[in-house]
Amino acid sequence: MTFTNAKQMQPVRRHLPTRALAVAVALGLAAVGAGTASSPVRAAGIGQTATGGMADPAKRAPDAVTVSAIDFKRGDGGSGKLILRFSGNGAAPDLRTTGSNVVIDIGNALLPASLQRPIDVVDFATPVQRVEAHATSSGAQLVLGTKGLFESMAYQSGNEYIVEIVPRANPVAAATAGAGKAMGAVSSGDAASSTTGVRYSGKPVTFNFQDVPVRTVLQLIAEESNLNIVAADTVQGNVTLRLVNVPWDQALDLVLQAKSLDKRRNGNVVWVAPQKEIADFEQAKEDARISLEERAEKVTEYIPVNYANAEDIARLLTEESKGNQQGVQQGQGALDRGFLSGRGSISFDKRTNTLLVIDIPQRVANIKKLVQELDKPVDQVVIEARIVIANENVARELGAKFGITGTGNNNKIFYSSSVANNIANQNAIINAALANSTTPPPSPPAVPTITRGLNWNMPAVLQNPGGSLALSILNAGYALDVELSAIQEQGRAEVISNPRVVTSNQKEATIRQGKEVGYLTVSGGQGGNVPTVQFKEALLELKVTPTITNDGRVFLNMGVKKDELDGFIDLGNYGRVPQIARREVNTAVLVDDGQTVVIGGVYEFNDSTDISKVPFLGDIPIVGNLFKNKSRSKTKAELLIFVTPKVMRVAQR
Repeated sequence: MTFTNAKQMQPVRRHLPTRALAVAVALGLAAVGAGTASSPVRAAGIGQTATGGMADPAKRAPDAVTVSAIDFKRGDGGSGKLILRFSGNGAAPDLRTTGSNVVIDIGNALLPASLQRPIDVVDFATPVQRVEAHATSSGAQLVLGTKGLFESMAYQSGNEYIVEIVPRANPVAAATAGAGKAMGAVSSGDAASSTTGVRYSGKPVTFNFQDVPVRTVLQLIAEESNLNIVAADTVQGNVTLRLVNVPWDQALDLVLQAKSLDKRRNGNVVWVAPQKEIADFEQAKEDARISLEERAEKVTEYIPVNYANAEDIARLLTEESKGNQQGVQQGQGALDRGFLSGRGSISFDKRTNTLLVIDIPQRVANIKKLVQELDKPVDQVVIEARIVIANENVARELGAKFGITGTGNNNKIFYSSSVANNIANQNAIINAALANSTTPPPSPPAVPTITRGLNWNMPAVLQNPGGSLALSILNAGYALDVELSAIQEQGRAEVISNPRVVTSNQKEATIRQGKEVGYLTVSGGQGGNVPTVQFKEALLELKVTPTITNDGRVFLNMGVKKDELDGFIDLGNYGRVPQIARREVNTAVLVDDGQTVVIGGVYEFNDSTDISKVPFLGDIPIVGNLFKNKSRSKTKAELLIFVTPKVMRVAQR
């Protein structure tokens, strides 16, 4: 029996190293003495067989087996996995690489006609493009057509032979552990699934074992891995396994799985034993540790707490331990209570903020170390909020007053006209002109005063009185009064509130500022209506809980509220009730240290036009303006809330 390293591929035969040759001779002699036949070992890509003095198994013509199934699927990292299943044991596949093709020769296997067909596997997105299976004069042959750079590996377990074609850019050997790092034992599944969730980093090797002692296989793996492998006396039995281009640590796991073995590593030494023996050893070791703790002398330690709360730490060290006692058998001795042993206890003193621990020295030392890690000053955060409320409004209104009056008794011919700012002033001017006029002859009685009135009265009312212009014309006992009024209002207001609060990490802080508005309510009773004074809050409030992340940012869980008094609602005899304008936002946001972020905003825009007019008359061009009232208003309101957190680092003294 010989073995070769899959990485040592040369187009010509090379001499084996002295150490490998000695091991090969020893294995050959052992195999001959045990009456077993050895199988050839073929280096992938060479096509030459080192027989070690034994006959080629293809020429020994063993009982032929049949290829029962050919399966192809995509593996981890974009690898192509070909799985050959045989009707029984004894198949001897041979893998070689020829150019861009991977050829598998099975000299002692029959290939059914139903499987002799090409398979297109391009859709699997692996290096394998096509699989061709056909029968040969000596058995069966499969050819895998590939594309791009790749690495091949194969292993055989029982009646299955698995070939993996891995892209070189993402090889299976890409590892999370360094060379020589021990891997965990394979827990379940066949050889094809034994690598699930495990990455191997060992040097690829090629082994072909036919009924070889397990201890001999472990010796070969120790030679390849440069590890010291100690096998227990109970490691016995033989193994038959064919591995091609497989990492040595994966080969070790496959051998251990095949014989129900397990391993434990300590430095450069690996201990191999049956799984039950290792489990019993670890259980005995744990029982011995518990027994020593039971006999150890207890000590008392006073641990001062500077920044944290001693009660909180004591609860942390004991609350979780209560659940650990459930399901543990009393026959095992003292119960393990998490941070405390079965005989330990912990208490605290609120006045001095000190922990009192009574336990074995090892547990006390662990608790002191834990308290030292937890008892650290907490960083603080300054949260500054700015609430900006901006209002802007523009209003414009046009109106008119119009009236015609007169008397039939006034037959004097009199004409007068004047202009004033409103009809009241205009009436005073006209009446004064009638009383003091010298134009009519003095002999007749004084001209009677004309009763004045309005036929149309819709002035601008945004502001009373508004800007107006009045015109009156008096002629032959008739008076025409016209008043045009117009007004425009424009306003802009901006309110900025700036609450600021400082708090510790993960501690809620609240700041409020405002007033309570009182109002009267009436409730009925036996003595009649009883008035009661109640209050409504109108507050500016900032409530926030900051959390400082490990990368220096701040997570804010906050609520901001800005209430204002917006007038009163008149309830007649029951008084007035205040009307509150509320602005509130509740959110959670992640912000960089010192960064300002807008956490909320509301924008309102209102544009309205109102027209009041006399039907038909108000629609007359130009003149119709005397019979209508037109108003237009535009309002804009904007609310923005800005938040800026700043971390205050606190150094431990």
